[in-house]
Amino acid sequence: MADTNPDPSAAVRRDRLRAAVRSAGLDAALVTKLVNVRYLTGFTGSNGALLIGADGTDVLCTDGRYTLQSARQAPDVQRLIDRASAPALATRAAERGLRRLGYESHDVTVDLAATLTDRAGGAELVSLAEAVERLRAAKDDAELALLRQACAIADRALAELIAAGGIAAGRTELAVGRDLDNRMLGLGADAPSFETIVASGPNSAVPHHRPTGRELVTGDFVKLDFGATYGGYHSDMTRTLVLGPPAGWQREVYELVAVAQAAGRAALAPGADVVEVDRAARDVIVAAGHGDNFGHGLGHGVGLEIHEAPTVSQLGSGRLADRMPVTVEPGVYLEGRGGVRIEDTLVVRPDGPELLTTTTKDLIVL
Repeated sequence: MADTNPDPSAAVRRDRLRAAVRSAGLDAALVTKLVNVRYLTGFTGSNGALLIGADGTDVLCTDGRYTLQSARQAPDVQRLIDRASAPALATRAAERGLRRLGYESHDVTVDLAATLTDRAGGAELVSLAEAVERLRAAKDDAELALLRQACAIADRALAELIAAGGIAAGRTELAVGRDLDNRMLGLGADAPSFETIVASGPNSAVPHHRPTGRELVTGDFVKLDFGATYGGYHSDMTRTLVLGPPAGWQREVYELVAVAQAAGRAALAPGADVVEVDRAARDVIVAAGHGDNFGHGLGHGVGLEIHEAPTVSQLGSGRLADRMPVTVEPGVYLEGRGGVRIEDTLVVRPDGPELLTTTTKDLIVL
């Protein structure tokens, strides 16, 4: 990945984590999950770990491949060059006499934890759980700007694909997906957010169908689930189209999902319980007799990862907050016939959610 400019928000983010470190009575936090290292420093290399000191001293460790890159991307932290980044920082913590060291237990293997314990000089290792992920859930202005651009690229790519006749009978799911991916890349995306889903006809009833050589046929539902990554941030959108005049059952299912999706969007607000947001959309589908045909959660957070906190589902926990980007993506899937999912990326706001994916949700007939 190409180098980026130093992230002016990184120091603010580190200070937020530092406050949590102090509150927990820790001397430092050892951050090993690469996406969290990026969030806290701007460093995008493939090897690195970060030591956040309660005393304000921060050290980024990476290997010799990234000496210059780390200096450019994270000029406001100390740097240590060692291929065994996390163990090297544990040694540094021991040299500084740190006694309580937080670590990302959800990221560290049993073997690495044993190494850290050995290298930390008797310091107590304390789980941070997902402290950084909790900080990442609500985005700052710089992050929201990148998310808006990622969503705009995806919207424009789909519009260009449709205008060019790229979704048509005779084309394969694979061809449509590659065409869409190439258009996103041509519009400036770093990469697709994930493997683009193109699901046609009966395949559209499979929530996460992988594209195949099946040719699109007149009368098919065509479900497109895709996104663009821009500046490291992921967009996520699903639209379901139909080739040729829709059958009555297709209009019925589509309208049901559209009403449910609107209900889910309307439920987004700071303080809203994620389970209640899921229920707002799910109840619409259940009341129509299709509860068994909606088997996944309503949505999830998006950002540096395509699936982030919060989880908006029947099994989720917690409440939404201002500046949290989330998806709202109900679906109804009829095995052997076809399915519909409609998904947007939105940002939770006090005066109503900000819609980032703006492609029409009216049924598009091609």
